[in-house]
Amino acid sequence: MIPEKKNEGENNVSRRSFLRNGALAAAGFMIVPRHVLGRGYVAPSDRLRVAGIGVGGKGFSDISEFAKGPADITFLCDVDTRRAAEAVRKFPKAKFYTDFREMFDKEHKNFDAVSVSTPDHTHAVAAMGAMQLKKDVYVQKPLTHDIYEARMLTQGANKYQVVSQMGNQGSSGDGVRQLMEWYNAGLIGDVHTVYCWTDRPVWPQGVPWPTTRQDVPKELNWDLWLGTAPKKDYVDNLVPFNWRGWWDYGTGAIGDMGCHIIEPPFRVLGLGYPTSVECSVGSVYVGEFNRGYFPESCPPSSHVIMKFPGKNGKEVTLHWMDGGIQPERPEELGPNEVMGDGGNGAIFIGDKGKMMCGTYGMYPKLLPTTRTDSVPQTIARVPEGHYVQWVNAAIAGYGSKQQKALSSPFDIAGPLTESILMANLAIRSFDIRKAKANGKGFDYPGRYIKLLWDGANMKITNFDEANQFVKRTYRDGWSLGV
Repeated sequence: MIPEKKNEGENNVSRRSFLRNGALAAAGFMIVPRHVLGRGYVAPSDRLRVAGIGVGGKGFSDISEFAKGPADITFLCDVDTRRAAEAVRKFPKAKFYTDFREMFDKEHKNFDAVSVSTPDHTHAVAAMGAMQLKKDVYVQKPLTHDIYEARMLTQGANKYQVVSQMGNQGSSGDGVRQLMEWYNAGLIGDVHTVYCWTDRPVWPQGVPWPTTRQDVPKELNWDLWLGTAPKKDYVDNLVPFNWRGWWDYGTGAIGDMGCHIIEPPFRVLGLGYPTSVECSVGSVYVGEFNRGYFPESCPPSSHVIMKFPGKNGKEVTLHWMDGGIQPERPEELGPNEVMGDGGNGAIFIGDKGKMMCGTYGMYPKLLPTTRTDSVPQTIARVPEGHYVQWVNAAIAGYGSKQQKALSSPFDIAGPLTESILMANLAIRSFDIRKAKANGKGFDYPGRYIKLLWDGANMKITNFDEANQFVKRTYRDGWSLGV
């Protein structure tokens, strides 16, 4: 609105008064919350106010990285005050909560964005709750525990118009961009096969659930930690790390590392939903010819094969191997040269050549490693890094050029996570069993078959029992709200 023109008397204000009032106004402007200014309004002094959910371990690392950019950590939330202690010391001005739902209810006007670094089974409910409040979200990998959750978060980021990013920081690295440039230049031709591997798990898997009940540490709210998962008694050695090996909470080796290792081929080759998945898994024997049956726990190792539609109508076969299993070394790789980064990596096999990388897409190499083909840089790098990239995009707002340039928004992270969780759908199907008609033993109909996937409808079409793993049933009191 254009102000009315004032007379000379009204304009006769002392310079001292003007400067004093102007300084006060400027000081007030520095702390005006973004919700007052309105989404998309970018002030020169704008800073992102971040609430962290899960602030121990990786969560502490995440919020510390955000704070290196134009961000203030204003709220901390964790169910375990032991794990949160370091964050509380580093960010003493941040208000602390134990239940993120209470924090959302009481403080939603006082923060702009949310970082979720909880165990996998809580990612979706925390992130969706934040998005429904129109808060920008950063969620650790894997984006979700279930395929259905990943689809809902992908849709939710667009529905609620929030700036989203998954915590697979390698997607902002130079390595994956170098691989893309080599591939786009045609140096290895059309890729038909990819091998991905990891030395994970580095926590117990293929083990029975403990039977000895333990006392809950006074610093831990066990019921809140369980969250969406079924009610169970507390057991030792689950919190804060080993939950990764249990299906109620974690997503196994591929959930932990797949978003770092499968992301480069997913991005380089422009992959979407797989069309089929099959697997074999390692076993633990508890006696002679007595194979242990531990369906609550992820297996000690696995080899998963997924088929994807590729470019030019050509199919891409992606192999995932964990538990220390590795593919055959490429013949172009010297006998003393390290494959990938040793314990982890990816190899791309094209009809004109090969290339490989380590975790996060690091150490990209054409094979043989003496090959020095150079191509022009065509893809912009991310010098500010993965975390500050998201902070800057959140400040700029949904629809901004910064938001559109994000490395791992849910439009990318969601389908990637779905594909990774497809592997777990096959692995979990391996343990589906039915009693034999004669009452002697069990049949395992999900073993040694190929599962056919209808990605658009999130459905296995040839073995319906597998679809129970597409979407969990939450414990009473928890909901995705969609």
